[in-house]
Amino acid sequence: MTMTSNDVVAVLGPADKTLVAEIIATGASQAELAEAFAWANNDEALMGEGRHLPTGRVAALVDLLRSDEEEPD
Repeated sequence: MTMTSNDVVAVLGPADKTLVAEIIATGASQAELAEAFAWANNDEALMGEGRHLPTGRVAALVDLLRSDEEEPD
């Protein structure tokens, strides 16, 4: 099932409309977005738990989330 902007905001909180559109365009699920959000915000803890690095859509979402953090306001 394709995510809606409400689904994205439910995971990320308030977000830029462009970022929301880019996330929806990946075709990822809300669960994949939640996993990507966890990786983007706390990758050291997840690696410490022995989790494998994200791949596929989750990795693409992590890249989107991190690139959004790096953009100046």
